[in-house]
Amino acid sequence: MGIDDKINNATEDATGKLKEGAGRATDNEQLEAEGRTDQSTAKLKQAGEKIKDAFKS
Repeated sequence: MGIDDKINNATEDATGKLKEGAGRATDNEQLEAEGRTDQSTAKLKQAGEKIKDAFKS
């Protein structure tokens, strides 16, 4: 996997942070939870990318 996947993961993490912040600001627990889920998913994907990169070396 290449740089495109890393950029997509970073974008997903940033989107999750925005959703979580918007959820807090509007007192919308569902949106806040979605944001946390998006961030967790992105971090798992990023960890997978790091493992793949380690095995490529």
